[in-house]
Amino acid sequence: MNKGFATDNALSQKSKKRYLQDEPKGRLISWSPWPPANFQTKYPAFPFVLTILIILVGQWYISLLR
Repeated sequence: MNKGFATDNALSQKSKKRYLQDEPKGRLISWSPWPPANFQTKYPAFPFVLTILIILVGQWYISLLR
């Protein structure tokens, strides 16, 4: 009855190992507990979002000073 549908056993151990080896291990900065080595691949928009947040907080802070 499994015509055309993959079962749970369809994913071989070899492909699982390849997936695990593709992800970098360790840390981006060796002495730092954060960020992990795969941080840049998991969150590629992080620098852009951080820049926008810094600009928004900076504008809010400057408007409070006026």
